[in-house]
Amino acid sequence: MAEPYKVRVVQDDLINFGEVPPEVNEILQKGVALYRHDRDGADIAFRQALALAPDCLPSYLCLYKIHTYQGNLDAALDIAQEGLAEAARQACLNPDWQMWKAEQFSEDVNSPGHFALYTLKALAFIHLRRDEAEMSRRLLAKLGDLGAMEKVGGTVIAALADGSSA
Repeated sequence: MAEPYKVRVVQDDLINFGEVPPEVNEILQKGVALYRHDRDGADIAFRQALALAPDCLPSYLCLYKIHTYQGNLDAALDIAQEGLAEAARQACLNPDWQMWKAEQFSEDVNSPGHFALYTLKALAFIHLRRDEAEMSRRLLAKLGDLGAMEKVGGTVIAALADGSSA
């Protein structure tokens, strides 16, 4: 099998993944560049980044986003749930998101807690796309209880769930 990410990464196209190990950042950047023309190669690159550093949250984000975009909702759901579990672990949150309290979250948008909230929103969208409206509403209600709807863009998903345009 050919190297999955022999691709040129253009400096202007780089994504800021935050503080990640340089070798993981390089793989993630190549995965982003690959996604435009080789979705399987992008998946391989993102999975390699995740295998290299399973505690690196942006790898989960890249994976669940590309699978959601492609309509691979089972894969997106699995990866988002894994990312949520890792973010909860890093943020010292209960593994059960239903037990979370607003005071457990800081305002730091680069924190594992914020990633957990963002991933709750992503899960709401994935469940909505899977025609699991009740689960989507439960996740959105929790984001509302946590005061995080605006922080993570949950209002857009709530509008979709309500059948209105955002």
